[in-house]
Amino acid sequence: MSLVDRDLKVIWHPYTQMKTALPPIPIVRGEGACLYDESGKKYIDAVSSWWVNIHGHAHPHIAKKVSEQLNKLEHVIFAGFTHEGAVALAERLLTLLPGNQQKAFYSDNGSTAIEVAIKMCLQYWHNKGEGRTKILAFKNAYHGDTFGAMAVSGRSAFTAAFDSLLFEVEFIDLPNKENIAELKSQISGLKSELACFIFEPLVQGAGGMLMYEAQYLDELMKHCRNEAVLMIDDEVFTGFGRTGKSFACYHVTEQPDIMCFSKGLTGGTMALGMTTCSQQIYDAFLSDDRLKTLFHGHSFTANPIACAAALASMDLFMEPATQSNINRISTSHKAFLDKIKHHPKVKTVRQTGTIVALEWETGNDTSYFSSLRDTLYQYFLNAGIILRPLGNIIYILPPYCITDTELSYIYSKIMQALEEI
Repeated sequence: MSLVDRDLKVIWHPYTQMKTALPPIPIVRGEGACLYDESGKKYIDAVSSWWVNIHGHAHPHIAKKVSEQLNKLEHVIFAGFTHEGAVALAERLLTLLPGNQQKAFYSDNGSTAIEVAIKMCLQYWHNKGEGRTKILAFKNAYHGDTFGAMAVSGRSAFTAAFDSLLFEVEFIDLPNKENIAELKSQISGLKSELACFIFEPLVQGAGGMLMYEAQYLDELMKHCRNEAVLMIDDEVFTGFGRTGKSFACYHVTEQPDIMCFSKGLTGGTMALGMTTCSQQIYDAFLSDDRLKTLFHGHSFTANPIACAAALASMDLFMEPATQSNINRISTSHKAFLDKIKHHPKVKTVRQTGTIVALEWETGNDTSYFSSLRDTLYQYFLNAGIILRPLGNIIYILPPYCITDTELSYIYSKIMQALEEI
């Protein structure tokens, strides 16, 4: 049996209607910004394999560090024990974050990093004896697929089967010049009930690469600070250079209380989640009363191999060449958007750092499940490019090692699609 036949016999794939989906593409190796299937066909990974891969596939430095760790310690329970990798990674990441971030809590992935953050905020107020239980979030948000993460995400077809089971959340529009005063008024009216405000900074990824201005996020955050509403900055997607700065929080001046990380944390090598917090949050759990403990953990918390991958990824992230590549990609994206923004089939274009998106003009059919999405997806696969349109929205989010030639090829195929489809 072929790898595809074996897969179809035993595997249930994510976000996939298995009855109607095309067979999966069998990938056997990766190198740089590219993946290769079992027939030898090359695909440019223009979406960084769901936004996780920042340095390229099978990077030798990360592979070496992971291999070394495997020969020393593969795993150890993290309750009552510690290890060098976990301590070193927390030390290193905290030095890169805003100064109020003082403690790190490990988990397994982006969704669990969010779950930890939500529980920290809710229990913070519980431990202080205050009944703040409501959460503020943006409409069209996406924070993950576990129940707490779904609850603070926008209601959609993805949550429909579970909507009646999700806890109530106060959803607000993205801030702009016209609505910022009204949004602040809404927050003031709820301040005695609000436990926290959770947000994707500057870019709502799964919502359609929706982008908003830093100055209005900053204004909203400052208002939350004045009203004693805790803030969770979800950097799972935007962290590690995606927005042009090391973390999206550096586009604003106000500091969040809690930050969440995954995806690029290990360079896309393996699963790992981290939630960092201020000393103020941490101190609310310090007590002689054991009931004030944060009762949360995962079997693979702070896995040493994952920590080794993250430390190796951070080595590469801190190299001057990486920032140079981020700037190069951002500049290339801007030039591409300038070329296509007036095309009659392009409704809108938008960019933040290495993230670029264009919205295909489709009239009223902008559904994630539109036939255009499937047509475009297959068109680019046939051209050897992995792009996963969000309905009528095409976005490019490449590894930082992608070459100018590879970028030019992606741009040319998008322009070709605009003429042919």
